[in-house]
Amino acid sequence: MHKAISTSFSSSPCLVSSYNIPVHYVSSATHNRQAKLRVHGWNPLAVANVHFHESPTPSFLSPPPNPNSSIPFPSHLQPAFDASLHLREPVATLLRTLSPTAGRVIVIHDSLMSSVVQDVVSIPNAESYTLHSVSAFAIFLYLWETMGRPFEIEAQIPKHFPLIEGCFTSEFTKFINSQHDYRKFDSGRLYNTCQVMEGPYLDLLAREEMSRKEKQWAFGPFNPVTISDNKKSNHRHKCLKWLDKQGENSVIYVSFGTTTSLTNEQIKELAVGLEQSRQKFIWVLRDADKGDVFAGEERRIELPKGYEERVKGKGIVVRDWAPQLEILGHPSTGGFMSHCGWNSCVESLSMGVPIAAWPMHSDQPNNTVLITKLLKVGLVVKDWARRNELVTSLMVEKDVKKLMASKEGDEIRRRAAELGGAIRRSVAEGGQSRMELDSFITHITR
Repeated sequence: MHKAISTSFSSSPCLVSSYNIPVHYVSSATHNRQAKLRVHGWNPLAVANVHFHESPTPSFLSPPPNPNSSIPFPSHLQPAFDASLHLREPVATLLRTLSPTAGRVIVIHDSLMSSVVQDVVSIPNAESYTLHSVSAFAIFLYLWETMGRPFEIEAQIPKHFPLIEGCFTSEFTKFINSQHDYRKFDSGRLYNTCQVMEGPYLDLLAREEMSRKEKQWAFGPFNPVTISDNKKSNHRHKCLKWLDKQGENSVIYVSFGTTTSLTNEQIKELAVGLEQSRQKFIWVLRDADKGDVFAGEERRIELPKGYEERVKGKGIVVRDWAPQLEILGHPSTGGFMSHCGWNSCVESLSMGVPIAAWPMHSDQPNNTVLITKLLKVGLVVKDWARRNELVTSLMVEKDVKKLMASKEGDEIRRRAAELGGAIRRSVAEGGQSRMELDSFITHITR
């Protein structure tokens, strides 16, 4: 019998459990609750087959995000990151509990949780695999830079790409570096991408200088690529019902993820730009998550007076958690204004939806290069070199019109649709991504 443990929740536990492998998900009680509430797109039975384990972590500060921070990285989450390191002992205890009744215990962990799973080396029938939650392109560039550019990069890498300056706080950079030494205990690496999206960069990561001869598998997207939308369901989100009434590819979806806080001034410019574009939109207007999303009150973001009344019929503002996959998979959605977090990129591309890229921090500037310059399935709203400047309402209006109502936008949408089709074929039976997943399952159940 084989068991898999995941210490960070994406949809990878659902993929593994679909092969009738018992999956145990380990995190704090707060983050388990958050994961259960937010997982969507999957058959509820797939989630029900995952065994959640609530492990104690010390109490940590959960301050509100600071939209006026000089670096837009969510530094308010640092106490939660630091507290997560205390999961080492509970994880080791669970591993030792599972080991005697399992042929092999497989630990799949986030790249930032390497120190938490270091005790895997003391258990004879256990092995660990790093799950990378960012793009292969961004990982390659980061490693290539930090390794001192060990070889000349090929023609498929642009000569000018964003450096990591301004992407992270110094505290988080130290946190990343503190995990590197523990990677030597891993047996391989997993990527939420596929050859169709990032073949050249996966090949570069597989080079001996980069891989240390570790095995790697890329069997993304981890999210479902087809959405069954029950239009008669009473639990269907109101924005989906609104989308049903709109024309095909007529709506731009605007969302900047769970770690972005915009200033009041920037929110006003965005609001005016969307209104003046006269394009239909769904705008998810939420503040960034706190370390504990269930503690305290959320910042109430004010829009210009009478705004929601004026845009009624043209746009809808969503202030709660939005079903992003269902929105992107809806035929009325024709574009996505996004921070270019990798999960959002993968979800958008797998649904064939082009991206208006507005990077905020972390890997997002490099993802923007991948999306707009290499894959050519998006356009840039805010260039990283001008990251400290305000995006004006005129800039928002211009880029929304370009993506949604121009020949250039139509061509970008055509390429995105083609890429989406190729991605969906890749995860289908006999496709390359599906064969990678089969290969990984064969390897861990050998």
